[in-house]
Amino acid sequence: MARNRLKKSILAAVAGVLVASAAQAGGLERSGYNIDLLFDPSDYAAEATATYVNPQRELKNVVDENPADTNPLTGEFGGGDLSGRPNSADDTEGYWAPRIGFKAALGDSVDCMADYSQPWGAHTNPGQNWAGANNNIETKVESDNYAATCSYKWDMGPGFMRIIGGVFYQEVGGFKERLVQDYTGTALDGIFSGVGRLELEGHGWGWRTGAAYEIPEYAMRASLVYNSAVDLDNLSGFIDLRQLGFIVPGVGLVTGTKYDVSGSASMPDSLELKVQTGIAPGWLAFGSVKWTDWSQLQVVRFCPATVTAVTPCTSLDLLYRDGWTVTGGVGHKFNDQWSGAVSLTWDRGTSHGYGAQTDTWLLGTGVSYTPTQNVEFRVAGSVGIMTSGSSGQVTYQGEVIGDDVSYDFDNDFVGAISTSLKVRF
Repeated sequence: MARNRLKKSILAAVAGVLVASAAQAGGLERSGYNIDLLFDPSDYAAEATATYVNPQRELKNVVDENPADTNPLTGEFGGGDLSGRPNSADDTEGYWAPRIGFKAALGDSVDCMADYSQPWGAHTNPGQNWAGANNNIETKVESDNYAATCSYKWDMGPGFMRIIGGVFYQEVGGFKERLVQDYTGTALDGIFSGVGRLELEGHGWGWRTGAAYEIPEYAMRASLVYNSAVDLDNLSGFIDLRQLGFIVPGVGLVTGTKYDVSGSASMPDSLELKVQTGIAPGWLAFGSVKWTDWSQLQVVRFCPATVTAVTPCTSLDLLYRDGWTVTGGVGHKFNDQWSGAVSLTWDRGTSHGYGAQTDTWLLGTGVSYTPTQNVEFRVAGSVGIMTSGSSGQVTYQGEVIGDDVSYDFDNDFVGAISTSLKVRF
């Protein structure tokens, strides 16, 4: 029994390190998908995890590339000359990524788990007082994911094989605000803020399938799991332009309006390989490789039922490329109650010429405390670097993107901490 408990403790520390390290990835990823609880050897287990991530991306050398005023009647949407505003801004906000799960063994061969998580999200908040406010004031995306996953296992050689399958339901929503027109120094200053807002929400279903092979005696496990895309064909919301006003010759003051829009997008599919094995008494090596299909999110358009000069379409310009995340590390048991792990993670940035999501390197560490067979406490953390780069004008399918603002950024710090409680019974 003590030997089995030690193995569980090492694996718990590994899981904690991976949670803290995976929370800062490219695209819109926050915690992604995680089904490690399904492999817990207990008949029943419940787990709650909370991870806080603090990315500190700072934009500098910001240039307002389109200082023209906005005039919907002529199709010009420059937002005004913002070159007098600060040419730097703190772009990112910290965030929490919770996860709650419950696992049950249904006989000797079937294990099932249900979990709640927030796999996708983003929050940038450079504010209105910077030279790129015509591109972004604040953008926030949130998600809720409800999943059920089961596996069937059978003996094979010295260990056993599993096949894995499951479904999940996702709700995704968010908003973006930007300065559509700067009224500073004009007759409309103080009457209109010039800020426009896009707000959206949608939902959809996904599924997962995979396989795993385990040899518990050596703490060995290899798993390959595919998670499908989630089609958000019903994305809907509104554009609020009521804080805009324009003087039209012969007409007078014309104010903006709030109107409904709709569109579609897909949250990405992913494929992840995880491997871990004992390498010496009390030592464990682990690693993972994950591919995420972020490149399907390029320019996402949202339009009203009838497009006019005063009710135009808008878009979220993402221009992502596929994400790759590679992690490797080691775990060690110190005694019957304590174990720890360290890891190194590389995440390939999804931005390439437009946006600020460059490569990220993370060093993670975690400890697990198991006071009894039934309770585990974990604390893990990671520190890392978001690498430097720049963002500017690019061309996508003949359309110019990023011609409103350009900026640079240096290597910036990111940190994360994760706490977890697991109860077995």
